[in-house]
Amino acid sequence: MSQVPTDRKYTKSHEWVRMLADGSVEIGITDHAQQALGDLVFVEVPEKGRVLASGEACAVVESVKAASDVYCPLAGEVTAGNAELATQPELINQDAFGRGWLLRLKPAGAAQAALLSAAEYAELLRAEGA
Repeated sequence: MSQVPTDRKYTKSHEWVRMLADGSVEIGITDHAQQALGDLVFVEVPEKGRVLASGEACAVVESVKAASDVYCPLAGEVTAGNAELATQPELINQDAFGRGWLLRLKPAGAAQAALLSAAEYAELLRAEGA
């Protein structure tokens, strides 16, 4: 069973969002997503200053199996992309909820209605047979 930490919110497309103390958010892909992709060989993250719409493709993760877009769960401005992933894409496989974060974002608003709680995301995984 995939890990589903309770200190963050989730999307139906398997991204996670964690609120940071300064009001910004950290975004990554879930343990379930990295397991489904397999060993990651390339990750492209957005540059600082890029403005993203909710649901916009914001990053690319590529494994030996496939390349997948990552969709931004919230609208806002990128404050940081995880530069470590350029040379160590495997950090996502090793620590999807920690060092494998993709980007940090200053949200444009407080709209988080489309995000799932940990319990709701765990139920989604069960429904998908994960």
